[in-house]
Amino acid sequence: MKLKVYADRMSQPSRTVLIFCKVNGIDFEEVKVDISKRQNLSPEFQEINPMKRVPAITHGRFKLFESHAILIYLASVFPGVADHWYPNDLYKRAKIHSVLDWHHSNLRNGTVPLVQNAALNPALGLPLNLQAAAEAEKNVSSSLSKIESVWFRGSGKFLLDESQPSIADLSLVCDIMQLEVLNEKDHSRILGPHKKVQQWIKDTKYATRPHFDEVHNILFRAKARLQQQRSRVNANDEAEPSLKATSQSKM
Repeated sequence: MKLKVYADRMSQPSRTVLIFCKVNGIDFEEVKVDISKRQNLSPEFQEINPMKRVPAITHGRFKLFESHAILIYLASVFPGVADHWYPNDLYKRAKIHSVLDWHHSNLRNGTVPLVQNAALNPALGLPLNLQAAAEAEKNVSSSLSKIESVWFRGSGKFLLDESQPSIADLSLVCDIMQLEVLNEKDHSRILGPHKKVQQWIKDTKYATRPHFDEVHNILFRAKARLQQQRSRVNANDEAEPSLKATSQSKM
């Protein structure tokens, strides 16, 4: 059975699944679904994922969507996947599930609206919404603090004090990477206080090299394009407003 991964590399969960497959030597076909062209709304894709979101997979006749479920399936079905990604130890698995459940209702609820409202809207012909972005930033900052205080209590390099990454590490780090498209001031301010998170990102990149950077190339190119757009702001205009300034204006 040929595994097919339906993905848009601008999607954080899509990148997670693609990197996981590449790191673990899983033979698969990447089927590009361009969200910007609304290909995820096509009848053909809805047959695979009626929720109209990426990523999704087919494995023979089997269809599956939701990135966390996909990662668990791939780690369980394909031989040769290292145990640290999704351990056989049921207690460790339960802990990984707790991180993944927390992820979608906390960190991801912040990164998505933050990046959308602070950086990506102009590319879609929509105005920046710095007020909405500032609200989302509070969620992101709170989530990063919780990651450090709850899951990095020991000396381990990865979540849950482990020495090697799990599917939870890869999923959360790929989500945080989306912040790369923010302007430099906002990016530095948000991540700057979180030294453990910064080191964790570096460790996860290193553990999944060279695939991490290869899959993220599309994000780095988007970052460069957005920086060029910002540099073309009229010289008579004030410097691009930061989210911090917006937040303070509401106090």
